[in-house]
Amino acid sequence: MTRDIYLLSPTQKEGTVYMPMIDFAITAEFIDFSQINTLMFTSKQAVATADKIDKTWKNYPCVAIGPATKKKIEDLGGEVIYYPKSFYGETLSKDIAHFFRDKRILYLRPKDISFDSKNFLKKEGITLHEQIIYETSCIKYEVKEKPSKNAIIIFTSPSTIHCFLKNFNWDESYTAVVIGKATKVYLPKNANYVVADEPLISSCIKKAHTI
Repeated sequence: MTRDIYLLSPTQKEGTVYMPMIDFAITAEFIDFSQINTLMFTSKQAVATADKIDKTWKNYPCVAIGPATKKKIEDLGGEVIYYPKSFYGETLSKDIAHFFRDKRILYLRPKDISFDSKNFLKKEGITLHEQIIYETSCIKYEVKEKPSKNAIIIFTSPSTIHCFLKNFNWDESYTAVVIGKATKVYLPKNANYVVADEPLISSCIKKAHTI
């Protein structure tokens, strides 16, 4: 049985059904670098947004969360000084608390985030500066556009799950492929799922083809 593979990322990939779930909108007119000496990015979208607002971001060393984020920073000419092996919530914040006590970090972020790094780091004695530079919204689909029975659906973030479930009811015949452990907790309780071997879209697609 051939199963359709739906990719919910804004990036189109061959061999998948393109179904982006999220729109992005820039919310900042400038970036305030006045109190910091290091930047932190948790998504390639944040890097791309920063580059549109003020290209001098690349004058600051960067903490990159995730391989796609690291690649985007480097592709645009930025310098990655720290790339954690584990980049989920509390583990990440502990790493930053240990390695960056002498840094003044600016987290360039979306309006909505899944983990409150600022308050966690505050407990560790580190002040994390934050600036919201973009926000996301869900793309709307009609019921008739719902993925086919037995579909394999690739979720690349908690937001893609949230937006998918705003559009469609979960079908028990679906199998989810999630990009990481932090994403899987947002799935419906009855969902069948697998986790990609690496937090990359290419790894998600590779995993989907093994199901």
